[in-house]
Amino acid sequence: MKLGRLGVWYSTDKLDGAGLADLVRTVEKNGYSALWYPESRGYESMSLGDYLLSKSEKLTIGSSIANIYARDPYAARRGMVSLNGLHGGRFILGLGVSHIPMVEGLRGGRYDKPLGTMRAYLDALHKDLPAEEAPVVLAALGPKMLELSAEKSMGAVPYNVTPNHTAKAAKILGPKKVLAVEQKVTVEADPAKARALGRKELSRYMVLPNYRNNWLREGFSETDLANGGSDKFIDAMCLWGDVPTIKKGLRAHFDAGATHVAVQPVHADGDFAARDRMLAAFADT
Repeated sequence: MKLGRLGVWYSTDKLDGAGLADLVRTVEKNGYSALWYPESRGYESMSLGDYLLSKSEKLTIGSSIANIYARDPYAARRGMVSLNGLHGGRFILGLGVSHIPMVEGLRGGRYDKPLGTMRAYLDALHKDLPAEEAPVVLAALGPKMLELSAEKSMGAVPYNVTPNHTAKAAKILGPKKVLAVEQKVTVEADPAKARALGRKELSRYMVLPNYRNNWLREGFSETDLANGGSDKFIDAMCLWGDVPTIKKGLRAHFDAGATHVAVQPVHADGDFAARDRMLAAFADT
């Protein structure tokens, strides 16, 4: 499976069926190669993947990510194989260990050590399955999970990262692996408005240890992560300004070694016209 240069990441839980179909059409019309979607408190990952695939003609659809605590490895494998069999091999299974609140709080399960849990999950998922039938990538942030991504999957789909992280990830993964990086953007010239949108979008991630630990590894301080995030932190996580300025920021990930960048348009609630303008603006990055 060949993944093109540019994709789109979007929080699909806020959309109904008609809204999801409209999103797919917009992404495909603008020439992006892939659409990535999360699994949180709303849509179930495999059924949503099937719906998105059914509304597209050539898009690659990727889970970013499917929670490994939501289904056993066999169910994940059969879901991945089924979606690719039914939709012309256009599905990538992005897997992640999720977060303690989403596992122990929401699902009532037990959150185990991430690295060992993911390794065992992948071993079971890949059992008796040829590599070409297993388009799997991992939500990897730390070096050990990135190493596991290189060993046991097609590559990695890091989220909430900087080009500095991308460069480190590319070195660990090596040149033959997928490195599909998500980057938030908002076309807004006013610093206060742009940062307010960024802070709102990032607020749900700021309380999650997996992200916080990675940001600290990347050189941000506890002060940067306090009170909604410092301007320096928000500016790194959500690119803002005019289109040329943001394109420069997107290209920084490619310069650092990303093989694919998934643009996440950040906009006011319900302002889908702004979303679509941004998708059109960055399609030729």
